[in-house]
Amino acid sequence: MSLSARKTHIDSLAISLLLACCMFWGFQQVLVKATVAEVAPVFQAFVRFALATVAVAAWCLWRGVGLSGAGEPAGATRAGLLAGALFAGEFACIYLGLQYTTASRLTVFLYASPFWVALLLPRFIPGERLQGWQWLGLAAAFVGVGLALGDGLLGHASTALPKGWLGDLLGLAAGLMWALTTVVIRTTPLARVAPAKQLFYQVAVSTAVLPVLSLGLGEAWVWQFSGFAWGSLLVQALVGAFVSYLAWMWMLAHYPATKISVFVFLTPVFALLFGALWLGEPVTPGLVAALVLVAAGIVLVNRRPASGIGVQH
Repeated sequence: MSLSARKTHIDSLAISLLLACCMFWGFQQVLVKATVAEVAPVFQAFVRFALATVAVAAWCLWRGVGLSGAGEPAGATRAGLLAGALFAGEFACIYLGLQYTTASRLTVFLYASPFWVALLLPRFIPGERLQGWQWLGLAAAFVGVGLALGDGLLGHASTALPKGWLGDLLGLAAGLMWALTTVVIRTTPLARVAPAKQLFYQVAVSTAVLPVLSLGLGEAWVWQFSGFAWGSLLVQALVGAFVSYLAWMWMLAHYPATKISVFVFLTPVFALLFGALWLGEPVTPGLVAALVLVAAGIVLVNRRPASGIGVQH
């Protein structure tokens, strides 16, 4: 299917891929948290993206996508390095945050990223300014994030974690960095680079940055992992950072972005369900209300003419 054959509706193939991606992204947050006990968080992210870099590079070479900056628009390489640095920062916040808060709570904050996009992108692309009803959605998302944060700060007996507030703030920072990555991709020459090359910049820079951060944090680099840990890392790298991200980018190139983006809001629901079923994480009324408000608000904000969206997590 070529770019000239873009579809105007979501067909059964797209629905199947979207449901699979969203379910995996929700499961992945829980998988990361389950692996943190054995593999230090930032070190875990480093190993994941090192494996993904090899996979994405092999894909690019097989598809004839050059890995050097030759032939790219002027400024694309600098923008790619910036996007990669933001991407690395985002995942550092995610992996560190999962030490302090639950997977379902962190996912609420992470998937508030479109809220940040709605605030930041119009400053660079005037056509992205919000309309009246979209501001209503923005307000709903803001209330939802505040509700989830307040739920942790109040320290209810069922959700109290020693540094839960820190995990929440790290999740919020991760969502902001995700939004900034989207802004860089949308507003710089990087937008004219092949999607696989955009992904390569992000995973390759993460592979370079994350080990430095890991060592700076004093994390122990232990390679004697259990079979579960190695399996988790391989799944995160090959299914998460490679297959699912490429599938998402392929869908952005062939289907209306606004229609497929609505499916992303299933991800926090899946994370909540997997967190409850596997890790026994509490599902409080406040968290459920936050999920509903954030999802409803972001859907309203994103119901605008199709536009590019950055990599999803």
